[in-house]
Amino acid sequence: MEKLLTPIKLANGVQLENRFVLSPMTTNSSTKDGIITKEDLDYALRRAKSAPLQVTGAAYVDVDGQLFEFGFGAHDDSCIPGLTKMAAAMQDAGAKVILQLTYSGAGANYYGVNHKVYGPSKLKLHLPFEHEVEELSHVMINVIKQKYKDATRRAIRAGFAGIEISTAQKLMLQTFFSTVSNKRHDEYGVDSLENRARFILEVFEEVYEVIKNEAPKDFILGYRATPEETRGAIIGYTVEEFNQLTDWILERVPLSYIAIASWGQNIYLNKVRAEGPNEGRLINEVVHEHLAGRVPLMATGGINSIEKSREAIMHAEMVGLSSVFVAEPDFVAKFQENREEDINLDVSVEDIKRLAIPKAAFKDIVLMMDYGKSLPQHTRDEFRKLEENY
Repeated sequence: MEKLLTPIKLANGVQLENRFVLSPMTTNSSTKDGIITKEDLDYALRRAKSAPLQVTGAAYVDVDGQLFEFGFGAHDDSCIPGLTKMAAAMQDAGAKVILQLTYSGAGANYYGVNHKVYGPSKLKLHLPFEHEVEELSHVMINVIKQKYKDATRRAIRAGFAGIEISTAQKLMLQTFFSTVSNKRHDEYGVDSLENRARFILEVFEEVYEVIKNEAPKDFILGYRATPEETRGAIIGYTVEEFNQLTDWILERVPLSYIAIASWGQNIYLNKVRAEGPNEGRLINEVVHEHLAGRVPLMATGGINSIEKSREAIMHAEMVGLSSVFVAEPDFVAKFQENREEDINLDVSVEDIKRLAIPKAAFKDIVLMMDYGKSLPQHTRDEFRKLEENY
């Protein structure tokens, strides 16, 4: 039987019927206050059968960590009713649904209510807009850890099957691990690998304490990360350092799965760029080899066909698709039914209602789709038109 369609057990014992995962995709169709809308729910319900494991778009844990202007949040108890409806809609067909928790940090796409962006160190950046990054104080670091704990409690109350902590793609936690972003010289600073890892490790420890005491026994704890940081020719951290960080996390908490995420096209084929023992090897292969079956690995990034899915699963246990499920919610079903020729990623505005895509959607998101090019140019251009509805 095709490996992609065989069952898989997560490290906590939860069994999934196949290897496909609906990866995070923010439609940017919630309210400015982070409250989930009916259009969000209709979109989620239409994709309830897409994959047995589904991860929501980024839910911010604090208003200062809001990543997208119309993304939804888990930052306040007022979010719980909407999150409860979201969990129910996505789990309508029996999928296990994970709430991704994030804090945007220096690379925020949207200014929070205080019009400040925070990071490990004071910086001036030009992307995605001209902005200054304020250095997090120790008090604020402790506040953010508490925010992650509170958001985890809301996920449990809302009925999600688990949470995912993302340290990928220049989010706050990732920037502390990076020698490019982190210029501090304290216990969270750049002077040692242990110090750079400290914030990430503490967040996982704090979050797991809540899960252990308040969540069902089969509650899923996921970890999404970028295994090698490259900024042009500059290496922010190596895959060997990432593997060490992963070992430290696994010593402290029982992860259910690890997902690889980064910027670019065909990320699942990224090769190690840093000098060292693994230079030139596939990053996924290096990480998968290091994990040695301790926890399932999810490959993501640019996987938009059955052929690429087969290629990606060679060095992973699961494959995550995001923008593909926007255009083709029935991707896996058509594969299971031997109807690969019916898979269609070309979408027109006339298809919006059939696909339950919000009329105002993808503000600032299409630019990311352009970067990854998982969807055809025509589809991206059609989605771009929806930004006019904001």
